[in-house]
Amino acid sequence: MSGVGVPFVSHEAYLEADRKAEFRSEYVDGVVYAMSGGSHSHARLIARAGAVFERLLEHGNCGTSVSGLRLRIGKRNAYVYPDFMVICGDPDYDEGATDIVKNPVLVAEVLSPSTESWDRGGKFARYQMVDSLREYLLISQDEMRVEWFTKLPDGDWRYAVAEGSGAECRLSGLGISVLLDELYRKIL
Repeated sequence: MSGVGVPFVSHEAYLEADRKAEFRSEYVDGVVYAMSGGSHSHARLIARAGAVFERLLEHGNCGTSVSGLRLRIGKRNAYVYPDFMVICGDPDYDEGATDIVKNPVLVAEVLSPSTESWDRGGKFARYQMVDSLREYLLISQDEMRVEWFTKLPDGDWRYAVAEGSGAECRLSGLGISVLLDELYRKIL
């Protein structure tokens, strides 16, 4: 998260304003935060990751959503824009709003200097409140490195990392492996 927060607003006021806004913002505990723009490599990595995951998941009931879809966390205490999500089955929309979902099984963030500490800390803490979530990925844009957390049956989260050429990110909850060479092709 970056930028200065706007003082407390209702989630209804946030959604109304954000849907009309030229630039996106996120809503956390009544405060609206403007989202900073990303670099070219950040945007390319999001697009590439979405394409790789879509290909890996094409024969099942899961699909990807890249950047433009809001995720509602908790009882409207947060609305965020993950860099990409995987949803299995039908999307569970927030009160019929087709621009807000509540049921991703995987959320991924491409790390940038302005958001990395938020993505690792406060945002991950909030993501853990999403009942359907099973995997959380942190993708470096500066080196061939993917970190991920997998939710275990007891509710704890297991950490893993893959780095360098030849490494792979094994996502047991989805039954897929992502080769870092493929993910970072033409990016690093």
